[in-house]
Amino acid sequence: MGAETAARISEEDHTLQRIAAELTDTNKMSFLAERPDGSIAGYAMAKMNEAGDVMLDRLHIDQSEYGTGLAANILHAVFAAHSGIPSIALEVLEGNDRAMAFYRKRFEVVDRRAASHGAEGHASLIMRKLLSRA
Repeated sequence: MGAETAARISEEDHTLQRIAAELTDTNKMSFLAERPDGSIAGYAMAKMNEAGDVMLDRLHIDQSEYGTGLAANILHAVFAAHSGIPSIALEVLEGNDRAMAFYRKRFEVVDRRAASHGAEGHASLIMRKLLSRA
């Protein structure tokens, strides 16, 4: 999608005001990985819709943490927090090869469609993982 579009979407979706509002939304659950010095190493947010379906809306890891297993650890925390829910889904932009490789190890592609989140003109994959019922 290009650096300019990615920066625009990030600026719109990751404002402090929006994140603060999401933290108080009872249909959303946030996960944070903090380093010993208090800095943020990674962040995830999952949301539940009216039908009870869960969508992984964000999973961001600081580039310095790539390859450490942090993304998998945060994702497992998301799974554990949603035990009893039948499945969890996500949307990943085609061309985001690193994310797609990570998710393909854990999720199944169930659909391909026009991307949301302001990435008009791009396609994305919808992926789903069945969760074991607790």
